[in-house]
Amino acid sequence: MKKQRVVVGLSGGVDSAVTAHLLQQQGHEVVAIFMKNWEDDDDSEFCSSRQDFLDAASVADVLGIEIEHVNFAAEYKDRVFAEFLREYQAGRTPNPDILCNAEIKFKSFLDHAMRLGAEKIATGHYARVRQNPASGLFELLKGLDPAKDQSYFLHRLNQAQLSKTLFPVGELHKSEVRRIAAEIGLPNAKKKDSTGICFIGERPFREFLNRYISKEPGPIRDDRGRKLGQHVGLSFYTLGQRQGLGIGGVKEKGAARGAGEHAPWFVARKEVEKNTLVVVQGHDHPWLLSPQLQAQDVSWVAGQAPAAGAYAAKTRYRQQDAACHFTPEEGGFALAFTGPQWAVTPGQSAVLYDGEVCLGGGVIV
Repeated sequence: MKKQRVVVGLSGGVDSAVTAHLLQQQGHEVVAIFMKNWEDDDDSEFCSSRQDFLDAASVADVLGIEIEHVNFAAEYKDRVFAEFLREYQAGRTPNPDILCNAEIKFKSFLDHAMRLGAEKIATGHYARVRQNPASGLFELLKGLDPAKDQSYFLHRLNQAQLSKTLFPVGELHKSEVRRIAAEIGLPNAKKKDSTGICFIGERPFREFLNRYISKEPGPIRDDRGRKLGQHVGLSFYTLGQRQGLGIGGVKEKGAARGAGEHAPWFVARKEVEKNTLVVVQGHDHPWLLSPQLQAQDVSWVAGQAPAAGAYAAKTRYRQQDAACHFTPEEGGFALAFTGPQWAVTPGQSAVLYDGEVCLGGGVIV
């Protein structure tokens, strides 16, 4: 690859740090940007952007590259957080990391990098990009480490974005990334991976949502309509949820103790119009299994929907690819699975794959 000016999104984590190092090794001119996307109650307890910036700056110092601190908090609030709250208020469970990638990391950040004279941008995502020699189109591929592949979160990227993007650690396993970081003496070589939603950090989720969404308690009922308790507001639950329901087992009056009596409860449905949370007992209850789904708000990497046919799909990030039949529809698509899928959740994304190629996807309705 010819030597280029590459702007790296340095997050303070080990993946983006090794990304910058690998690009230097390839002879590129590397400049770093640290993105601050969240300002409300940004404190050291949960959302440690100050610590992350210090880590990013010390990495830049070791590598001998410039770093600029850029604040995208206003764009984040408008384009990602407002949509996140709208979805929760409608009873759905959105995935803000997907929107953050499409709207901030590969839009606001990309635009800013181009103004700095970048020819390419790079991030520490575990994914790969290649240009198909036959079609000339850019393809988004899974990262080589199956345990860390992040193509699911990147499925909304388009041709213009992918043509400008490099994912160096997508070619490596995480263990190799950590080994490189330690070998070259990066200060964050052993820093643990961040978890939690991009702007919330590790803070308790329900407590965080409480500040932005009004609570309207209502009944929790089982699949036979029996009232088991009270929920604190439908927005605070997601399909398949098992913890934090506040209900124990239920026994029929006078009935003998049954083996299924103490099986765990799972959220199976949200009846928004009745403000009712429906729960069922047992992981494999039929109400938790879906043979098919419909999705809208679609985005295709190639710019158009693939042909109808057999593919694989993920309906949540940490999931094995599931064989399915894809049918394009007006404004969206339908998937019919060869085996039923567990806790398919409206608001999450259904992402389509053809082998290692991520084709794009849509929001489950």
